[in-house]
Amino acid sequence: MSSNRHQQAGLTDEQVLDMYKTMLLARKIDERMWLLNRSGKIPFVISCQGQEAAQIGASFALDRERDWSAPYYRDLGVVLAFGMTAKDLMLSAFAKAEDPNSGGRQMPGHFGQRKNRILTGSSPVTTQLPHAVGVALAGKMEHEDFVSFVTLGEGSTNQGDFHEGLNFAGVHKLPVITMVENNKYAISVPFERQVASENVSIRAKSYGMHGVTVNGNDPIEVYSAVKEARERAVNGDGPSLIEAVTYRLTAHSSDDDDRTYREKEEVEEAKKDDCILTFSTYLKESGVLTEKREEQIKREVQEIVNEATEYAEQAPYAEPEHALRYVYEEQEG
Repeated sequence: MSSNRHQQAGLTDEQVLDMYKTMLLARKIDERMWLLNRSGKIPFVISCQGQEAAQIGASFALDRERDWSAPYYRDLGVVLAFGMTAKDLMLSAFAKAEDPNSGGRQMPGHFGQRKNRILTGSSPVTTQLPHAVGVALAGKMEHEDFVSFVTLGEGSTNQGDFHEGLNFAGVHKLPVITMVENNKYAISVPFERQVASENVSIRAKSYGMHGVTVNGNDPIEVYSAVKEARERAVNGDGPSLIEAVTYRLTAHSSDDDDRTYREKEEVEEAKKDDCILTFSTYLKESGVLTEKREEQIKREVQEIVNEATEYAEQAPYAEPEHALRYVYEEQEG
């Protein structure tokens, strides 16, 4: 990376430092969740590790006071950037009553928070894409200038919802940005066994929209692509399909053994391009980040994670009868 790429992209030194801190916070929350899972304290983790640059680079290019997001289950970085807190995410991991996503009803990674315009997701993959398209349609009908932003893994691009959502968005020129986080594996199935085309973004042409493939390990490159897509959307030029090529540094989930389908050497090689490390290096080379400031950020992040963990672990579970809420009508008296 050249030393002033963020300035060329329209980002200030303060913004890229904030991006780095958010990326690091996502990583440290994720790492803590794995420790909690392995010690039997939380039931499940589905990781964002390796994908933080794509998630946070994209989110910073959006208007997080107006735009809507429909994240997929790995998107710790997106929901943090949109306003969820470490405490919110830990409450969800521990399935406590205060969990803002579902009050402890849903498994972790099923995000949803109205006040931050995060659409509720569900377990079947790709169902969030038609929802995001619907929100974009509503915005267009109401003559509002927000966009909807939806993410998914490359395995999800082979589902019917992907075709139906993008086809509808293309036909009606809706202000929706679809970002595929191509982390090379749909659980155990490698990319070349999932997709026959040379990449995912080439499919955009079929839907009559702009498509581009970017380096998902570079938050500045992702930022620029999403910023351009947002400008097109609010100017009435329709939707975009962005493919951010990255790598999943962990197993698919805490219930998966990735040693059965990929070599340890492959993962170790990918770790050399870990976006946390490469972005830190870029910031230091550009004079934005010093060793002293980095240590300070790491301490601040660790404190946030520790406080969130302690709070969520001590927080109460929902009362058993709360399981009936939003399912059956409640009678007075």
